[in-house]
Amino acid sequence: MKDVAEKAGVSTATVSHVINQTRYVAEETKVKVLQAMKELDYRPNSVARSLRSAKSKTVGLLVPVMGTDTSSFFFMSIAQGIESKLREYGYNLILSNSNEQFENEQEQIKAFNAQLIDGLIMAPTGNNHAYLDETLSGTYPVVFIDRKPKGYKGDCVLVDNFTGTYEAVEMLIKKGHKQIGFISGTLGLSTSDERLEGYKKALIDNDILVQQSFIKVGDASFEIGYQLAKRLMEEEITALLVSNNVMTMGAMAYLQEKQTNIPEELAVIGYDDYDWAKITTPPLTVIKQPAYELGEKAAEALIDRINNPNQSYRENRLSTELVIRKSI
Repeated sequence: MKDVAEKAGVSTATVSHVINQTRYVAEETKVKVLQAMKELDYRPNSVARSLRSAKSKTVGLLVPVMGTDTSSFFFMSIAQGIESKLREYGYNLILSNSNEQFENEQEQIKAFNAQLIDGLIMAPTGNNHAYLDETLSGTYPVVFIDRKPKGYKGDCVLVDNFTGTYEAVEMLIKKGHKQIGFISGTLGLSTSDERLEGYKKALIDNDILVQQSFIKVGDASFEIGYQLAKRLMEEEITALLVSNNVMTMGAMAYLQEKQTNIPEELAVIGYDDYDWAKITTPPLTVIKQPAYELGEKAAEALIDRINNPNQSYRENRLSTELVIRKSI
């Protein structure tokens, strides 16, 4: 810091204020300091700064991605939104993965407890999260994304899964469909549960009987999506809504293998708007989730919680978008 101060022609206190943003520094002076830091290849020691300030300027992110699932695209888009917003506030991001395993989630949180993070953003697994009262260190706040935890209260940034699914089913009904099949991943996660409720409510509100044989639930995988689509086609449905991306891929693989005429024989709506949905035959109508924006909002919520630790917990819901193509 002394070398930087000497090269920039300022005091070491001014250099400290520029680095830590602890006091206003004129823009011209700030530029001189930053230029001197660049020329001298000076980087502040984050560990030493953390010990002095009890702030590491580091945030943890815990996601539940499995190798067989396309959710990695969704959560990486969220991570990009988080990182972009955190950077504006001078924070760094550490990424970890629970692999959708409850035990891994617990171990990763314990690891974060030892890393002097300032906050944690996490998408919880499907288990009860009352254990967080004991597992969290209590030294940093937590914001939950995508999924709402069971048994634990905290800030949440979520997608409006119920309304997104409800609107998609209503669109199918308006096009004359009453025999509407529904494929879902394992229930117990707030995302899956809310999408199923949206499906049922849309049918009920339009005086259509909810038939359990039209609802197929299984592990979120390509193979299960394929098998459940095959079973539903035996039920003589005229439309199909698949409530997650990897199962949509499996269902579309079966339908195209059987050369099903879409939408003449079967109207189809999937979840998430990835590039592959644009090149199917025909291009697929999907419920698009605002993944990047979800990440930005989660980062903003965490920064707000760090700065205002005593405010009441809040839940933020982002809207989905029905992207209409030629499959309905």
